[in-house]
Amino acid sequence: MKKSKWNFDEIIDRTKTSSVKWDNEFMKKYFKYDELLPLWVADMDFRAPDELLDALRERVDHGIFGYTVTPDSYYEAIINWFKRRHGWSLEKDWIKFAPGVVPAINFIIQYFSRPGDNIIIQEPVYYPFANQIKSNGRNVVNNQLVIKNNRYEMDFEDLKKKCKEPRTKLLILCSPHNPVGRVWTKKELTKLGKICNENNVLVVSDEIHCDLIFPGHKHIPYATISKEFAQKSITCVAPSKTFNIAGLKSSNVIIPNKILCDEFVAKCGTLSIRGPGIIGAVATEAVYNDCEEWLEELLKYLWQNYEFLKSYFAGYNPDIEVFSLEGTYLPWVDFRKLGIDPKELDRCIKEDGKVCLDDGGMFGESGKGFQRFNLACPKSIVENALERITNALDRSSKK
Repeated sequence: MKKSKWNFDEIIDRTKTSSVKWDNEFMKKYFKYDELLPLWVADMDFRAPDELLDALRERVDHGIFGYTVTPDSYYEAIINWFKRRHGWSLEKDWIKFAPGVVPAINFIIQYFSRPGDNIIIQEPVYYPFANQIKSNGRNVVNNQLVIKNNRYEMDFEDLKKKCKEPRTKLLILCSPHNPVGRVWTKKELTKLGKICNENNVLVVSDEIHCDLIFPGHKHIPYATISKEFAQKSITCVAPSKTFNIAGLKSSNVIIPNKILCDEFVAKCGTLSIRGPGIIGAVATEAVYNDCEEWLEELLKYLWQNYEFLKSYFAGYNPDIEVFSLEGTYLPWVDFRKLGIDPKELDRCIKEDGKVCLDDGGMFGESGKGFQRFNLACPKSIVENALERITNALDRSSKK
């Protein structure tokens, strides 16, 4: 195998760098335990591509950081990336800035629904969806995913019933799905879209993980399926997960429907949200224009970590099931057959094993008994974490 020119095995000390993922005081406050090995929040422990760092250095060396306009080259980089990677022909006027995908979804909830309206999510799913819906006075409606043959699927019959409710206005689609790792097929997305369109439900598609797709699977941007779907949807994207630049706060909302787009822009204007900061813009251009080779090597490394995790648990205890990872770097692991209470399982991993994972219950009731791993780190960290977890489980079973 050809050796990568990027050293994904390198251990980079992120403590004392204001990293949420590695900050001990933050973890102690949030999880109640300290000195944890962090495999939780979705950011990576890999050094950024040199092409990105060079672009940032060049801009920093200029030495002036005043008010800026967003250059055409920013939009061109986004348009070219999505055409090249996903076959999606974007128009510049569809692309609008947001300081993050979660803030974007928050704005969309406020702008395109009213207090008391219903918003559908598909649990177990990224927990800020429910949090944002509730904090804005809307109702969370759960079209729960179902497990069939060890794979999550959508429950379309349930979706039909919930879309028919008069106050159902939005559906937040997680595509690829976090945390269950599904990359939805065109057939699945088409079925969902027809149900939503028939009931005048706006689809908000969170596609932040769209570039993190593994062999045998293909990300289908929801809006590319048909003109009808494009006109009744809003898509949220960002280079942040793909290239680990979430701290630069640069995301985009893609809205092909001019009426919806104009309304989004007008409402964002009331908050003085108009465009990316210069550093975020430079970073977006650099990664989309010059860092594709780094991404391809990253995907190979992530897959190796996933295969290691899966084989490790299979050898330790086949009752621990690692679900297939079609996209994202966040494997979803089922511990339910161990017969351990979900709260005790989480305590055992964090307090006894000193490993910080995301407890499945965070993603909804149907996630209880599961844990979400973050494998975007050197393999040695994964090995250390797995040894700690299995040793803690062994000690717990002997009590």
